[in-house]
Amino acid sequence: MNPVVVIPTYWSDRRSESEDVDVGGYDHTTPLDQEVPELERCLSSLDHVRGIVRIVVLLVCPPACERAIRRRVNTICLRHPRNQIDVVGSAEASAISRVVSRIAPEMGTETVSLMGYGAIRNMGLAVASILGHDVVVFMDDDEIALTNDFLVEAVYGLGQQTRQGLPVVAKSGYFLDVRKSPFADTRRKRWYDANWTKTGDFNRWMERALKSTRISRSNVACGGCMALHAEAFTRIAFDPYITRGEDLDYLFDLRMYGLDMWFDNQWHVQHLPPKTSSRPSRFLQDLFRWEYERAKILRSNASIGTGQVSAGSLMPYPGPWISSSLDNRIFWTSLWRAIGCPEHKAYFSIWAHGRREARAYAAEMSTRYLSFMTYWPVVMARLWDNAQLAEAILRSGQVTKREMRL
Repeated sequence: MNPVVVIPTYWSDRRSESEDVDVGGYDHTTPLDQEVPELERCLSSLDHVRGIVRIVVLLVCPPACERAIRRRVNTICLRHPRNQIDVVGSAEASAISRVVSRIAPEMGTETVSLMGYGAIRNMGLAVASILGHDVVVFMDDDEIALTNDFLVEAVYGLGQQTRQGLPVVAKSGYFLDVRKSPFADTRRKRWYDANWTKTGDFNRWMERALKSTRISRSNVACGGCMALHAEAFTRIAFDPYITRGEDLDYLFDLRMYGLDMWFDNQWHVQHLPPKTSSRPSRFLQDLFRWEYERAKILRSNASIGTGQVSAGSLMPYPGPWISSSLDNRIFWTSLWRAIGCPEHKAYFSIWAHGRREARAYAAEMSTRYLSFMTYWPVVMARLWDNAQLAEAILRSGQVTKREMRL
């Protein structure tokens, strides 16, 4: 196997905790002036991991400050000379997008780009294909590898079959939180979040999976500890139209197209995210996400040529979130937050208008992924081991001391 480690990293020129209600932001970004960025910790943890061939860093940041941020990211990468690290920013992404547009003009440039969680993951898959890597190992920049065998564990079982003859071409590990626990925090939630918590259901599933055989069929997907074989990622793309949760959505997408996500209970990372507050914008993203998820699955289930995905097959988690009970969860949580949270006006706006907007978005967009998927295998086949495009990407993306003059 020829694996590549792909790490999306999100940056800004300053720390921002905006309370604006929107659906376009990211969970957190690294400020340009942060003393020890998350990316530094992540790359340091990979310095002594055995078997790394290449690391690709996907640089996501505002265009206005990319020059300064790229210089900072290059500096970080240069501190880790043991591994070959290539940075993909706007220049490299634009080169790839131009080729993708020529291959499939109808697919849209937003589907493989450095904007939006799903599209960013697709950019990582495109880069892997161009460079001829048959395994993509995703990490997030706020995670660290805990052992030298991280990559050995990542590729364990990939490309093989279960005893039932089912292919293992996509698998997820899990993360340990700051407490070194794989379970969601069970501390008491605020009263207005009583209908908006996955803790109990997630923990029940995780407890069972950790006691099962090493490789078992998964109901969860950890985007920062995920390994995909080319047999999966050249056939099935991440959904560029989902607002967040693109990793779990990929599990649904695999099932739609006849494959499965598998869970490896011996492969994990530690997740050390920066502190962030629960903001109305994130809640609105979640509304859009789950409304869209449910609508897409219903459309897929009614389509010819795609497999069935049911809430019942995804119990105890995440089945309830794609079932009819979602409507009550959204109604009461948005109303209770409007009463109990300091951002009364923002949450009331979500209760009064955001719910309807999320349903309208879901209805409009729910067929786009299925259409997009008709082009994806063709695009990946044309990108695979594309020497000319690879040379162009590596010429500008490889981090050397020369880049520090940019």
